[in-house]
Amino acid sequence: MDYDQDKVDEAVLALLSLTIHDEDEWGASTWKSHDWAVMDRLHAKGYISNPRGKAKSVVLTPEAAALSRALFERYFAKTTQKAGAD
Repeated sequence: MDYDQDKVDEAVLALLSLTIHDEDEWGASTWKSHDWAVMDRLHAKGYISNPRGKAKSVVLTPEAAALSRALFERYFAKTTQKAGAD
């Protein structure tokens, strides 16, 4: 199947926000249990530290952590409708 790798990369970056921990001014750690090819592309794009190695997590840059949260909200947040709105 042919698919848009950039859209997949965005979706995985959004999902990485679910496991963010140990955040500071230098970035945020997140579990790296996603497809290796996608993680390699996110590393090549400068969003995460090198995913290759024994560590079970990678570090998101501060900008990538913020983007990850924004993408998660855009793709997965429930929208609420006001009473009486159609």
